[in-house]
Amino acid sequence: MPRRTLMMPLLLAMALQGQAAESATAEPVGGQPAAGARPSVSDFDYQVKYQRAFEAVLWSLPSVQAQSGREATLGGLGARDNDIVAMSGPATPRFETWTANSSTPYVFAYSDLAREPVVLEVPPAGPDGSLYGQVTDAWQMTIADIGPSGIDAGKGGKLLLTGPDFKGTVPAGYRQVVSPTRRIVFAFRSVRAPGKSAADAYAYSKRLKMYYLSQAAKPPQQRFVDAVDQRFSSLLPQDERYFRLLHDTIAYEPARPQDRHMLGLLASLGIEQGKPYQPDEKTRRAMRQAVVDVWFYLQQRFDQLPRDYYYWPDRQYVPLLLPDANRGFSFEYPGRIDIDGRALAFFWCTLVPRQVPERPAAYYLMAMADNQGRPLEAGATYKLVVPADMPVKQFWSLTLYDRATMAFIYTREGRTTLDSYGLDKMKKNADGSVTLYVGPQAPKGLEANWIPTGGKRPLPALRFYGATDALFDKRFKMPDFERLDEPAAASLGQPGVIPAGLAMGSHLLP
Repeated sequence: MPRRTLMMPLLLAMALQGQAAESATAEPVGGQPAAGARPSVSDFDYQVKYQRAFEAVLWSLPSVQAQSGREATLGGLGARDNDIVAMSGPATPRFETWTANSSTPYVFAYSDLAREPVVLEVPPAGPDGSLYGQVTDAWQMTIADIGPSGIDAGKGGKLLLTGPDFKGTVPAGYRQVVSPTRRIVFAFRSVRAPGKSAADAYAYSKRLKMYYLSQAAKPPQQRFVDAVDQRFSSLLPQDERYFRLLHDTIAYEPARPQDRHMLGLLASLGIEQGKPYQPDEKTRRAMRQAVVDVWFYLQQRFDQLPRDYYYWPDRQYVPLLLPDANRGFSFEYPGRIDIDGRALAFFWCTLVPRQVPERPAAYYLMAMADNQGRPLEAGATYKLVVPADMPVKQFWSLTLYDRATMAFIYTREGRTTLDSYGLDKMKKNADGSVTLYVGPQAPKGLEANWIPTGGKRPLPALRFYGATDALFDKRFKMPDFERLDEPAAASLGQPGVIPAGLAMGSHLLP
């Protein structure tokens, strides 16, 4: 027998013995942490609750805003479904909500389509005024834009709002608007026509009517609530109460297919359809911290927006509306949902249009820094030169908000806005421009040109109503704010001010 043939059994036996010896000491490839690894936390139950609560806040921001506004209206103002809140004057700091307009009166109402369809009668735009705004579902997704650029094209008419439970037919004479949720809200701005007053805008808004379809043959007398002197607070609670508002929506509205994953995670927080809201102390503690951390996280995101968010490359303005890549606000794409992008868009505003057109009828720009690129600071004084040739057909305004809340600032003077309606009261420059001031105290003799900051970190908003092509073609450039006093040595201790250089993600914009 050849030597090679004799060696084969011996080599095979040796190989088998080696494999046996290796099997006695080897470990699987993967399947467990490396030797010496330790868990980063000792209480996994709390950690899981915290992580899921943090993500839930980012995911749910638009819906919880809507529910908070509903409760503030039906609870705080004493209104009912289908009552219309028509403000007899512009909003004041007592109107505690996100980046509100204080040049035009607000009109808004809530309804519940679970009972039956609701009729909304919209007056036509014309010499008496016009309405701009939206009807949205419980997720703040717009189901109808209203006004000259809306589904009514400024002609008004009767809308029939139907919910997910509607099985009937739409009678003749109505334009159907379908809502995927039972609860809905509309919010409009009543814009005065040329030569008209704020009182005229208020009277015009009271032409709106809202009632159930079964009442259409004999509509009831419309009930209006004037909230101009009442405290209205829809700002979100920055603690575990946020999740009670979330539960109220989740428990009542149909589950959306795109939200199944998150709804599964919410079950670990005690938020489920058909079950009462009874979180234990550990869960409440995790919720409380998560809400606070999301506030700091989103403030950081705004402080570090990439330059492609800015309207002009060499200026410090960012559009108020931050739509998704489709110029809408669902942030839903074929392969993903941009939860961070949606949270960022709604963190400083509410009730957005279905889509942002290339040249919207009203355009808003937020000042993020001064002309040196420094974030605007609390306690500092700034000036802004508003050119005589502002690119508007209707009016412009400068409104000031508290960067911490995105709402108006309470001050002794109560002033939140300066606009072109009040130019005759301001001191003008020789070239027709007007210099406005923002700060804790008015420059001497320029009180009419000043908006007080009340010691808060300011967030100024410029509104262009009836914006012209000069703005959209960027032939017009708005001057930046200029700081008039010496900057503080450091601003690192202020809320929302994050040191430059911290890494930050980005979000896709058109």
